Parts: sequence; structure tokens; C-alpha cells
Amino acid sequence: ELTDLNKLIKEYAHLAYKASQIKHTGFSCRINLHLDDRIPKLNLVSQEISRVFLNVFNNCMYAVAEKKQNLPEFKPELSVSTQLLNDQVLISIKDNGPGIPDKIIEKIFQPFFTTKPSGEGTGLGLSISYDIIKAHGGNIVVANNPGEGASFAITLPVKST
Repeated sequence: ELTDLNKLIKEYAHLAYKASQIKHTGFSCRINLHLDDRIPKLNLVSQEISRVFLNVFNNCMYAVAEKKQNLPEFKPELSVSTQLLNDQVLISIKDNGPGIPDKIIEKIFQPFFTTKPSGEGTGLGLSISYDIIKAHGGNIVVANNPGEGASFAITLPVKST
């Protein structure tokens, strides 16, 4: 169905934030949204793309909440931007958490891989997200800045299948 990507991003960034507030009493995170209003509605399976955003945003919130527990003066932030680039949309998602250790960054899209404690995660969120983005003709990659956060770049074709 034709889907307003920016609307989904706003909705699911705030949903992930609210879930983190419920889980971590007193949790606060600044959400920076820079959404390109030139992006047309995309032909997507919106429930699947929503799952991708929720998985990535939840991982970001988890990372910044963990860092906040270890550094009380830390100010959690999630930044999300969209940009229309010719026949693709680029979605950039960045947190200022601890980053992803280099030794595991290659594994984060593998099924059942998780860094979370038992009962906290299944290890399927990013694996499923990867498959969903690929099925939509897009791509998802992760970049890391140890100690400064992680970032995800998702590209989706404007004429998604």
C-alpha cells in the first residue's frame, strides 16, 4: 500500500521511546527528526516496514538506556533523518549510546544473535529487519563509532515492490 514513510518514522520513534520510559523509570531521550518532506508515498507493506523501525529504534533506546545507567550525566539522543536521493530514500538512524563492539558488528543481522541478557531479546529483530528491507528491494547497513554510538542506513527504492 502507499505509505507515508515519515509518518511511520515519527510514530514508531515515539512508540519505542514510550516503551523505554515504561521499562526504565525516569528515562528520557531527546529525539531529533529531520524528515525530508519531498519523499513521496512509497508502495510498501507498511506493517513490515513498521516492524523494521520498531526493531531498530528499540535497539537504539536499549543502548542509550544502558549507557545512561552507567553514566548518570549522559544525555541520550536518537537522531533520524530521511532524504530523497534520486530513485531512493535514505533513512539514517543514529544513537549516541556505547556503540557496537567491533568483534560482533558483523554478526548483528544474523538470526538469534543478541547481546542482551537472557529474556531481554530473541536475537531476531535485526535479522528480520534485514530480510524485510531486502524483500522491499532495499538495503540496511550498520556503522559504528565505539563509545559514541551506532548508526543504521536504510535505503528503499521509491518504486518499491
